[in-house]
Amino acid sequence: MTETLSYKHIIIGVDLSEDCPAVIRRAAGIANTCNAKLTIAHVLEPIAFAYGGDMPVDLSGVQEQQVQKAEADLAQLAASSPYPIQQRHVLVGQPAAELHYLAEQESADLIVVGSHGRKGFSLLLGSTPNSVLHGATCDVLAVLVKKQTSDS
Repeated sequence: MTETLSYKHIIIGVDLSEDCPAVIRRAAGIANTCNAKLTIAHVLEPIAFAYGGDMPVDLSGVQEQQVQKAEADLAQLAASSPYPIQQRHVLVGQPAAELHYLAEQESADLIVVGSHGRKGFSLLLGSTPNSVLHGATCDVLAVLVKKQTSDS
């Protein structure tokens, strides 16, 4: 007996790179097939972590500007989706942990993230898709995004 996929809520974790549309199209196709709710999320690293956390400067305004830009970028990506995206989230924290938390809070049953076409362990170790996979309480799909070459 073959089990059919029947997802109810899919979260797309995006990095706001040029690869996002391909990842969104894949998730949208699955959502369309399953008639699932589609949510898009982007996770920003806290600025204090990015700068070592020991700067005596208040960076909250800079972080807020990053959040606002990410919200605008997510709105644009959501508008270009071939399937309606019902929720958008910009989160601040560690990407895998924030996506796991969001998936649990939203009762999502699939997280879709992009992965670059690296080979061997460099594809697995230290990558966001690998981090999302470990510790997830739902299915995770890493969409392989291949770079276009001038010969293609």
